[in-house]
Amino acid sequence: MTRHGWDAENRRWRLTALLGVAGAVLALVVTLINTLPGDPGTAGTTRDGDKAHGTPAAPAGRPKPYVGWGFTHTQYSADQGVPAATARVRRFLGGAGGLPQNQHIMGWGADNPEPVEGHYDFGALDRRIDFVRASGGTPVITLCCSPDWMKGGEPGVGRTDWSQVETAPRPDHYQDFADLAATVARRYPDVRHFIVWNEFKGFWNNARSRWDYEGYTRMYNLVYKALKRVDKDIMVGGPYLVMDSVDPRDDNASTALRGPWGAMDQRVLDAFTYWNTHKAGADFTVVDGSSYTRDDELLPDEFAATAKLTAVGAWVRRQTHDLPLWWAEYYVEPGDGDGERAGWTEPHRVAVQATGMIAMAEGGADSGFYWNPEERTGRCPGCLWSPTDTGGGGRELPMHALVSRFAKAFPPGTRYETVSVAPDDVPNVRVLATGKTVLVVNIRNRTISAQVDGRRFDLGAYEVKWLDR
Repeated sequence: MTRHGWDAENRRWRLTALLGVAGAVLALVVTLINTLPGDPGTAGTTRDGDKAHGTPAAPAGRPKPYVGWGFTHTQYSADQGVPAATARVRRFLGGAGGLPQNQHIMGWGADNPEPVEGHYDFGALDRRIDFVRASGGTPVITLCCSPDWMKGGEPGVGRTDWSQVETAPRPDHYQDFADLAATVARRYPDVRHFIVWNEFKGFWNNARSRWDYEGYTRMYNLVYKALKRVDKDIMVGGPYLVMDSVDPRDDNASTALRGPWGAMDQRVLDAFTYWNTHKAGADFTVVDGSSYTRDDELLPDEFAATAKLTAVGAWVRRQTHDLPLWWAEYYVEPGDGDGERAGWTEPHRVAVQATGMIAMAEGGADSGFYWNPEERTGRCPGCLWSPTDTGGGGRELPMHALVSRFAKAFPPGTRYETVSVAPDDVPNVRVLATGKTVLVVNIRNRTISAQVDGRRFDLGAYEVKWLDR
């Protein structure tokens, strides 16, 4: 019995050892195969990218074609950092009522989602979506950018050429990009709003010196149809054009859409018109842009320049017969040579930003995303919160206070009212009001006394003040 028992155990041990050796050999063979010259390599990827991630919330009825005012996550955000700091951001975002939060599928904090055709890596995007869910936000996804193999690059894990991230897919891969969009939609069924591409990146026709609006619209239509096949109630929008303005004397200046702020680039209007005429459908319209011209001119000054946002919004709404209007990005402070916007004080920056948001609302927008310029560490001008690299980080900054209050006071469908402003104060303030709230902005770098809505009060330099009615 003892000998028989030992023999049985010995045979099992030898079988286990042989299986282990066989497994090790197989793993070695697989590794060798995956590292052969020219092989793309798929380590760390999955074939079931369309499997629902995490515990998405069940949709609460059919989504609306608007989400309100929120922000876009960029390269560094609060999904990573010291736990105390990231938790702090989650708490105050949740306390703000759940701002809409936009995330791109590749770049701006997300890795290559499909490094090899049919092999997916959604780890970074999963983490961002988890953060949006945990902070109570409404998730929005921008379908940009595309994997290297869709644009002539080399496939493979770890081989992404990030210098080409803004290159558009080749026409023969438009359908592949649409298929990727559908995969993303199935993976995150609680995401009900999708923006197609970003700023026409890669869609410039050098030969004709204009936008390749035919190519973008063809890709947009394929993506639109692919998403609607996943769920007809998914909300889809485009074209996310940069609404560039130029000096009125510029050769490309529009004669129809212009003002003291400059003139629209006619090539942008042509691109929008083509998309609007030939689109397969749209649940909302998306644009982006700045109050300043392409040459960084604030005409006639930083506050008056925001009138461009009103004029552009009104024009877009007329073209689309009042389709809901989103601003995917909006800028009121020109960047320096490195694209940094750090030349203004924070009160100045917040005051011009508030004026810009008022201008967008007056132009008919009811949804917009502040491009959060989050830094990994150090100072962070214009950020919504301080960097999360230390336990004391993740503190709310003045810009978040503005964006969150604006979102709460002026949600989609808001009916605006006219309020009285003393004649002498009109040049000094900007005002937006409803039956319950009045937002007042002092556009002067000095203390003023203003009379608004029948009340007189002092406003500090560049002060933003909220009044209850």
